[in-house]
Amino acid sequence: MPAFGPIKRRELINILKRLGFQGPNPGGKHQYLVRGELKLYIPNPHDGEIGRDLLARILRQAGIDRNDWESL
Repeated sequence: MPAFGPIKRRELINILKRLGFQGPNPGGKHQYLVRGELKLYIPNPHDGEIGRDLLARILRQAGIDRNDWESL
């Protein structure tokens, strides 16, 4: 069960794949994951973790509720 907080990029990708997303695929400046018609851009690899604010924006774009996220 992932906590709603900072998360490593690789862990985020693995969880999104379990939720039916495919990828990551190369994009222009960022890679993206796909589920149906939805294209979800993800941050590029960097030294730190993905913070709470960015995680909230990614989950909102993916249509994933915070409660659903925490109950995984």
